[in-house]
Amino acid sequence: MIQVKELSKSFGKLQVLDSISFDIDQGGIFAILGPNGSGKTTLLKILLGMVIPDGGEILFQNEDISHTHDYRKNIGYLPQIARFPDNLKVSEIIAMIKDIRNEASDSESLVALFGLEKYLDKKLGNLSGGTRQKVNIVLTFMFDTPVIVLDEPTAGLDPVSLIKLKDLINKEKSRGKIILITSHIMTLVEELASEIVFLLEGRIYFKGTITELKTATKTEDLEHAIAAIIEP
Repeated sequence: MIQVKELSKSFGKLQVLDSISFDIDQGGIFAILGPNGSGKTTLLKILLGMVIPDGGEILFQNEDISHTHDYRKNIGYLPQIARFPDNLKVSEIIAMIKDIRNEASDSESLVALFGLEKYLDKKLGNLSGGTRQKVNIVLTFMFDTPVIVLDEPTAGLDPVSLIKLKDLINKEKSRGKIILITSHIMTLVEELASEIVFLLEGRIYFKGTITELKTATKTEDLEHAIAAIIEP
């Protein structure tokens, strides 16, 4: 469903992505990993149409995304830092996103899942970071999209909310969706991910299962496998 072909992107003299290629042709949870500055977020932003690549292409359902914006309605996106006007109420931001997308949605069950009912009339600027993240999760998952992009989704979440988020991600995985996730929490990735794509210096160093990576690096867990790559 998603094909990345010879994708390149530079910012000034910094080569962030250097002709990377890979395919995702079935549902599952795919972790995009790499050290800071490896191109993870840039790759996701190109997929989302937020950054224009210097070369190469991304195909979504066999269509070059640079030729259309219609594909974006098929993607739910949770950014690492979501910025909305602080004076908006929680109920207002939910209603605004519904109006913008104009698609079938289910915010009510998600609001109940994360206990946000009492915050609906509160302004975003008055919420804690963890509560704002719960609102962002509602905005991401309330539409039935075949692709979900999660950039550091656990930021600020308490243990109970983290469990609920993981259950929600696994539920969407069971429905055959493609879920792309970036995270610095390797235990989370090891628990959730079907495969990983590891970026290093703008190139794909490894693509495959976590078991395959641990075998290749002769390590017992993902955290040590990543460390073995970064500091051999």
